[in-house]
Amino acid sequence: MSKEPPTPTGIRLPKALPLDSESEDLLGPVQEVPDMSLSPLPPLVLPSAGTLLDFPTQDEALSGLTPAQLYDMNQDLYYDSVPTRALIDAVAPMSELRSEYENGSAAFVKEIDWLVANGYTYVRRTRGDGDCFYRSLGFAYIDRLLSLPQPARDTAVATALSLLDGHPAILDGAGIERLVYEDYYDLLKELVEKAGKGMRQEELLETFQTPENSNAVVLYLRLLTSAQIRLNRDNYEGFLVHPDTKELMSVDSFTANVVQAMGKEADNVEIDALSHVLQLDLDLAYLNGVRQDGVDFIPFRNASNKDDAPLVLLYRPGHYDILVKQ
Repeated sequence: MSKEPPTPTGIRLPKALPLDSESEDLLGPVQEVPDMSLSPLPPLVLPSAGTLLDFPTQDEALSGLTPAQLYDMNQDLYYDSVPTRALIDAVAPMSELRSEYENGSAAFVKEIDWLVANGYTYVRRTRGDGDCFYRSLGFAYIDRLLSLPQPARDTAVATALSLLDGHPAILDGAGIERLVYEDYYDLLKELVEKAGKGMRQEELLETFQTPENSNAVVLYLRLLTSAQIRLNRDNYEGFLVHPDTKELMSVDSFTANVVQAMGKEADNVEIDALSHVLQLDLDLAYLNGVRQDGVDFIPFRNASNKDDAPLVLLYRPGHYDILVKQ
């Protein structure tokens, strides 16, 4: 299960919000957002949790496991392999991940071998603290800017900064006070600007390994995700479920207690919302120990520039890492 992360120091945390209808009052009224020239969002079509975790009996070792047992198995392997992992690690060969499953399930090993055979030879691991999706995406988002050659990098950085300029209106419109998010916003904008000036990848990694900075990026992406959901209620209502009880939640309760709260894992709704507001394409390589002949990739397509290659994250039940293709 997710471990509660240490509280970051030196940054302002959003107020803890209750599981009731009063959360909207604490956040403030939702305001009308000026036209940011964003294309209208299509109706949200998400694979249900039941569909994603409806495992066929292709691997005898896994056929009797429930989704919860599969989740626990992945978490046990994760914590047994690295007792205290950095918030985000340097790139490592996929053979390290493979070794963790060699005495567990042959099906997981086959899926890892398939990824390697298809060019995904490295993985960048993140700490399993419930914030791994936001941390992985935040790092991959900036890292891709660094990896682009000139003049493509200048164009991508200018586009990212233009998009960032519109974020305050989105956050303000969702009723999130500027005092809550301004420091986090400034840090992300500074990282994008540094990417345009040729920041070294080592500096980016050091930033994301420093709890104060790393958690500030996570908090900002959580607030941005929350704002996107609150401002597009019709797209998301009906898909918002409590992560433990699986009961439907209201938009205000879900965003306040699941999205904005540190240490709460992200699922399809949050991934779709954040990829929408950041206007990027994302692929989730779903490592579930089921397939014998490949790995399922779950696509999220929201990039304004269709020439951009999607970011690729590796998803195992309960955890996200960054896949690196070389």
